Amino acid sequence: MIKSAITVSIVGQARKGPFVFHDDVAHACHIASQLGFDAVELFAPSADAIRSLPLADLLQRHNLRLAAVGTGAGMVVQKLQLCDPDSARRQKAEHFIRDIMSAGADYAAPAIIGSMQGKWDDVVDQPTAQGYLRDALQRLGEHAESLGTTLIYEPLNRYETNMANTMQQGVELLRPLATTSVKLLADLFHMNIEEVSVADALQTAGAQIGHVHFVDSNRQAAGRGHIDFAPIASALASIGYDGYASAEAFPIPDSLTTARQTIETFRRCFRP
Repeated sequence: MIKSAITVSIVGQARKGPFVFHDDVAHACHIASQLGFDAVELFAPSADAIRSLPLADLLQRHNLRLAAVGTGAGMVVQKLQLCDPDSARRQKAEHFIRDIMSAGADYAAPAIIGSMQGKWDDVVDQPTAQGYLRDALQRLGEHAESLGTTLIYEPLNRYETNMANTMQQGVELLRPLATTSVKLLADLFHMNIEEVSVADALQTAGAQIGHVHFVDSNRQAAGRGHIDFAPIASALASIGYDGYASAEAFPIPDSLTTARQTIETFRRCFRP
């Protein structure tokens, strides 16, 4: 059964980002529980910041799980990415991700690599960048396996990366990996931009999908844009997806309204 989740960011530099709640994890957990969400997804500036939270108590008190932890602060705050031409910077990026993975693993939560994947350019050409990224994903996937979790790789739209923009490109990027502990994130906002058919792309990725960002075409709450969620729900059912549908959405007009709209659309799609 697909489970619901909602995002909360405690990264000061990401206050304008597409997260439903910002700064106050306790408040986010309280509202998520009241509305009937199954979990929260956390975007934190560091592994230490995750460990410093009373997270175990909050999750237990509100009967929630931790759906995933994001690594994007490595890019947002420290400008770290896995395709950096400087090997020391690449190692630093990988170390940051490993730390976040380990902090998330305390709650059996996978880590997500989105913006930290980087991109190729005039300094680092496409084959070299792909090699850097694949090698890092292999090592990080092995680390995920040792932690008993998975690593989630997110194809992004063309305005954010040129590494993998579609589910098919994501599948091709991961295919050479020896580890099976790296999965794909299907973000409906990015897919709405890049895919001919979101439902067909989900079918293509199939069992490779490890996480879903449940959001509408305008990156607002599901139900506030023009995405038709019925074929998406059918596609996820047909591939046997039973992970999280997590709302990575702008809090427009506010966090509470966004959360309510999300859970209403989630129930229509996955709890008819």
